[in-house]
Amino acid sequence: MGDRYNIHSQLEHLQSKYIGTGHADTTRFEWVVNQHRDSYASYLGHHDLNNYFAIAENESKARIKFNLMEKMLQPCGPPPDKHED
Repeated sequence: MGDRYNIHSQLEHLQSKYIGTGHADTTRFEWVVNQHRDSYASYLGHHDLNNYFAIAENESKARIKFNLMEKMLQPCGPPPDKHED
C-alpha cells in the first residue's frame, strides 16, 4: 500500500513540474499539441537536423528556424470548441 502511494505522489510531482507529462484532465488535443511542441523544440535544438531540413527544403537555416518557431504557436490548429455538459 505504501509503495503505491509513493509512486502516485511521485507521478503527481512530475505532472506538476513538467507540462508535457499531462494529468487526469488533459484532453487529447492538449496532449497532441504538447507532443508537436516538444518535437519542434527538439528540432530547433539539434543544429545538424536544422542543416538537413534546410538542404531538403532548399531554404536558409534562419528560415527553417523561423518556420519551426511559428509552428509552435498553434501546431495543431485552433483548439476545438469546449462543449458545456
